Amino acid sequence: MVQLTRIYTRGGDRGETSLGDGRRVPKEDLRVEAFGTVDEANAAVGLVRLHTGGDLDRLLARVQNDLFDLGADLCTPEDGRKAEGALRIVAAQVERLEAEIDRYNAALAPLSSFVLPGGTPAAAHLHLARTVTRRAERLVAALGRREALNPEAFKYLNRLSDLLFVLSRHANGDGAGDVLWVPGANR
Repeated sequence: MVQLTRIYTRGGDRGETSLGDGRRVPKEDLRVEAFGTVDEANAAVGLVRLHTGGDLDRLLARVQNDLFDLGADLCTPEDGRKAEGALRIVAAQVERLEAEIDRYNAALAPLSSFVLPGGTPAAAHLHLARTVTRRAERLVAALGRREALNPEAFKYLNRLSDLLFVLSRHANGDGAGDVLWVPGANR
């Protein structure tokens, strides 16, 4: 368990931060951008939870915990001095997302168009969380082209964005309240 006694360290006052292996890097380092955007996605999921309850809220609480695991994974380089024994996303976490996607998607009405972000407050916030997750996914993909990464980390983000889309439709009355794109409607 992590124990924080001091919140500020002054270690970042010169535009650098520490990775999980202790190495110092610039705050604009692609790895920092990647796990920072995962943190943004987690905050967006927290906003969704203001509009949920029951099973959906419990699912999103698990996702938030997983996103902290993912941040820890990305923060500790695969080839760093603390790579051995580092917290990593595992296949079971990805598989759990897939099972949730299948479970919630089974009740959804088929799509006849692309869905615009909106509908209920929960659905709108789920779309926001989805788009932030997609941005994190793009950054992790770019990082993975430069450095070795846990492949399950990328898979997790990919499945999470799909889950958030499916959950947005669930939050819109299983698709009945989806706001659909009408191509060229405003010409």
